[in-house]
Amino acid sequence: MSIITYLLFGLGALIIFTGFFVVKQQSSAIVERFGKFLSIRQSGLHFKIPLVDRIAGRISLRILQLDVIVETKTKDDVFVKLKVSVQYKIIQEKVYEAFYKLDYPQDQITSYVFDVVRAVVPKMKLDDVFEKKNEIADAVKGELNDAMINYGYDIIKALVTDIDPDAEVKAAMNKINAAERKKVAAQYEGDAERILIVEKAKAEAQSKRLQGQGIADQRREIARGLEESVDVLNNVGINSQEASALIVVTQHYDTLQSIGGETNSNLILLPNSPQAGSEMLNNMVASFSASNQIGEAMKENNRKQKDKKEE
Repeated sequence: MSIITYLLFGLGALIIFTGFFVVKQQSSAIVERFGKFLSIRQSGLHFKIPLVDRIAGRISLRILQLDVIVETKTKDDVFVKLKVSVQYKIIQEKVYEAFYKLDYPQDQITSYVFDVVRAVVPKMKLDDVFEKKNEIADAVKGELNDAMINYGYDIIKALVTDIDPDAEVKAAMNKINAAERKKVAAQYEGDAERILIVEKAKAEAQSKRLQGQGIADQRREIARGLEESVDVLNNVGINSQEASALIVVTQHYDTLQSIGGETNSNLILLPNSPQAGSEMLNNMVASFSASNQIGEAMKENNRKQKDKKEE
C-alpha cells in the first residue's frame, strides 16, 4: 500500500470523524467559516468542511427557568425578599440574535427583574405585596418581553414564588394572626355558651309549665274524686256536711298511716282525736265563709267608689 493510499485513507477518516455532526432535538448549532457566521443547523445529521467550518456554539430551544432573589423595601418601610422565577426560551427564528447580540442573557434578565421589582414593590404595603403578587409578576413579564424580544428571547411566564419579610416582621405578623384567631375562638365560645343558657332556660320554662299543668290536673282529679265520694255518701242518707267530715277524717288517718310506714320518717305532731276531722272541716268552712264575706265587702266598696266617681 502506497503513501498516497494512506493519505487518502486518513483524509477520509478525518472527514468522517470531523465533518459529520449531530444536532439534538430542541436545539440549534451555529456554524462559522473562518470565523464568519455561515448557517444555523437544526436537529439531525449535518456535514461541515473539516478545518474550514467549525461549530461556534449550540443553543437549547427548550423552556429555561431563571430564579432571581430581589431584596427591596415596601411602602410601610418593611424590608422583604422576593423570589421571582422567570421562564423563557429562545425563539427558533431568532437564534442568530440570541447567540450574537447577548453574551450573558441571564445577567440581562436579572437586571430587568431587579429594576421592575424595585420600582413596583416600594409603592405597595406589605399586605398588598402578598395580595398582588400576580401584578408584580405581570409587570416583570411585560418589561422583560419588551426588552428581550429584540434579542431573540421570549418570556413565557414570570412567577413570584416566595415572599420573605424580615424575621421580626414575620414574628409580629404571626402574633397578630394568633390574636385574631383567639378572638374568633372566644366569640364562638361565647355564642355557644349563650345558646346553652338560652336552651337551658327554655327547658326549665317548659319543665315548670308541665309541672304546673300536672299539679293542676292532680288537683282537678282530687276534687272530682271528692265530689264523687260526697255523691255516694249522699245516696246512703248522709248529708253533705257529714260526708265532708267523714272524707276529711279518712284522709287524716290515711296520712298518719303513710307517715308511720316510712322507715326514715321524722317526728310530726298532728291532732289524732276523733273530733280532729270535724274540727278541721269546721275550720275550713269558717275560712271559706270569712273569705267570701271579705270578697263581697271589697266588691261592695269598689262599687260605691265607682258610683261616687260617676256622680
